[in-house]
Amino acid sequence: MRLIRSVSAALLVLGLAVAPAVADSSPSASPSGDGDGPTLAGTSFRTATEIEQGQRATANGSAGDYLYWSFPADVGQRATVKATVTLPESHAAQTWRLDVYDGLRRHQACQYGAQIRTAPAGSPSVELACVLRTVRAWAEPWANDPLPGTYYLRLTVANLPTGDLGSRIGAEVRVDSKDMGGATAVDGRLSEPLVPGIAMEAAKKAAEETEDGEGKRKNALLSAIEPEDGWATGWWSDRWVWTGIGAALAALAGIGGYVLTRGSGRPSRVPPGV
Repeated sequence: MRLIRSVSAALLVLGLAVAPAVADSSPSASPSGDGDGPTLAGTSFRTATEIEQGQRATANGSAGDYLYWSFPADVGQRATVKATVTLPESHAAQTWRLDVYDGLRRHQACQYGAQIRTAPAGSPSVELACVLRTVRAWAEPWANDPLPGTYYLRLTVANLPTGDLGSRIGAEVRVDSKDMGGATAVDGRLSEPLVPGIAMEAAKKAAEETEDGEGKRKNALLSAIEPEDGWATGWWSDRWVWTGIGAALAALAGIGGYVLTRGSGRPSRVPPGV
């Protein structure tokens, strides 16, 4: 009985000790996005409008344009991208598509979601969605795994009748993510996230001032977005906590088994004179 109480007390203390670590081990959640989002979209990868996760972005354009946005995604996050295209009152059937690319501009497949949809003639809008795979901390060079860094959204029409070319449309996009935890963690990490201009930042610190013909100006990065709490190091995950808990339980079980076995193996005392 004393052994059971000792083991229970040890488990309670261990649980209290690791609880804060479990709570803090996950990558930062998306920003609240309470502020006004951007109202313009880029027309290429280099001019993609930067948005934060949880932020609603809108843009107006013409049918046939390529609309680009970019957002950061960190280790352990599974991003969900949603887009709504508002169509003119009168139009023929149109097929719209939402594509996602990573920091190396590799096309990323969707786990599920309506990435391509056809809007029937006269429909007021069309909704698209793409749930990406979980971002990994590291991958083999030959793999196409999603890695931490900048991701690009491209919204465009794939099938458009000539009569609707150039008609005015409205677009709304939003990116949210879910932390998948240590179950998806892998060993290894990238030295730097896949963010355009990261090499320039390392070389010139992006805040150094350089002389030009009109005075001093700051060197701008191609991309300045990052998660709210910065990029994760990639090696830490809550699986380390559960591994420690398992090791502690195994040690306690071994001690308990040893005590029980030693106690049962002692010879019984025979009263004198028997």
